[in-house]
Amino acid sequence: MGLGKGSVEAVGMTSLPSIYAARRVLVTGHTGFKGSWLCRWLEQLGAEVAGYSLPPPTTPSHHALLAPTFREWTADVRDARTLLTACTEFRPEIVFHLAAQPLVRQSYREPLTTFETNVTGTANVLEACRQTDSVRAAVIVTTDKCYRNREWVWPYREADELGGHDPYSASKACAELVVSSYRDSFLREQGILVASARAGNVIGGGDWAEDRLIPDLVRAAVAGESPTVRNPQATRPWQHVLEPLAGYLLLGGHLLAGQTEFAEAWNFGPSPAANLTVAEMAARMAAHWPAVHCHTPLQTDQPHEATLLMLDSTKAHHRLGWYPVWDVDTTLARTAEWYQACHGQHRLLTDTQLADYQAAMPAGSGA
Repeated sequence: MGLGKGSVEAVGMTSLPSIYAARRVLVTGHTGFKGSWLCRWLEQLGAEVAGYSLPPPTTPSHHALLAPTFREWTADVRDARTLLTACTEFRPEIVFHLAAQPLVRQSYREPLTTFETNVTGTANVLEACRQTDSVRAAVIVTTDKCYRNREWVWPYREADELGGHDPYSASKACAELVVSSYRDSFLREQGILVASARAGNVIGGGDWAEDRLIPDLVRAAVAGESPTVRNPQATRPWQHVLEPLAGYLLLGGHLLAGQTEFAEAWNFGPSPAANLTVAEMAARMAAHWPAVHCHTPLQTDQPHEATLLMLDSTKAHHRLGWYPVWDVDTTLARTAEWYQACHGQHRLLTDTQLADYQAAMPAGSGA
């Protein structure tokens, strides 16, 4: 079924349905923002999806709005026994690992939980893959914050030093080391291909997490409030949630095709024009939703967060044929459109935006 070794030329965006149709795909963190979008896309590609995650972290949640019907395990990635049971029963061919404690400020409040979830949880996923003979590939999602941030003007490349000041960033750097160790010590020899994926700051409809710019602006707009935005001069690589998910799917296709050279770390960041400050993003969001208002004074009483952070995705461009599809203004327009429709009790725009995104992809996307 699907791709075999030597078929790298068949891996591209237009071939995703043939790659994932009828594949058994396990997604950890499927109740979260990115995970729920990924599961929806996989379902549309014809995959047999299963999810493993804690309950949705917010109310409302994108996962609950989608009302999925696939099999779900409501459990913690720190629970190695239940995770192995899920893999043994479902027998996935590929695992996308997105479950995490994903918030910087929460990591200051709960450092041990952050390290246990992001480091031990990742090891548990890889161990479950190692003990499940159906698994052929895994894509482990970390973050652009896994790099030791030197506040320099150059984008970070996959070979740059890992590190992290705050517990969240440090835990994701540790997770990258866990991936490398399992790949080198066990999984490569077993024929299980594992890659890690590092994306920028993702936005889009369906995110209601705390301490994130767009959800904070949306909540305030709906309530008729004008919040104070922290770190207004911090620069981040902003991208629509579908951009890195396209990269994960492409990467997973190469791994399923048995292409060992793709079992390594990958950046999926936006074009340089999308590296904007928090204040600039808030102003641009307001242009697409006039109800958005905020204050952006310089604040000095915040926990440490990186000020300047950019990703170099040259490797993904040249070797995967992956490129951003929506520019920052299209991303913000689609994000505002989604939230306005949702809060106006109109139909959910997830499927429409998925279709529009795929239609906008260049026909030759992918290697």
